[in-house]
Amino acid sequence: MAPPTSKVIYKVLSSEQWADAEKQGKFLGAAVDLEDGYIHFSTAAQVEETVAKHFAGQSDLILLGVAPEKLDDLRWEPSRGGDLFPHLYGVLSLDAVCSVSELPLGKNGQHIFPNDLIYD
Repeated sequence: MAPPTSKVIYKVLSSEQWADAEKQGKFLGAAVDLEDGYIHFSTAAQVEETVAKHFAGQSDLILLGVAPEKLDDLRWEPSRGGDLFPHLYGVLSLDAVCSVSELPLGKNGQHIFPNDLIYD
């Protein structure tokens, strides 16, 4: 099966992790990424479920939009429900980041996503 094509893929991280990445000019990964050996990403169609499953109730989150064509070792691999998810086997250069959005919690305790997620 050919890997999906997405114009933008998404990474969720804490604002502290994002601040560290900005200082370093790159993102090495969150603890789970380092443990798994790759940086986890989601497509626009996957990211809301990813946040609900792994970041429920967490405040102070950042949603990065990333241009996959700027990533050297991106692989699409089966994960949740057999869906193919983008995994980066390497460092995320901030040159690949095309959007940075806060991901606040709404009054109902669910995250509020930006209206400009790119589905493709």
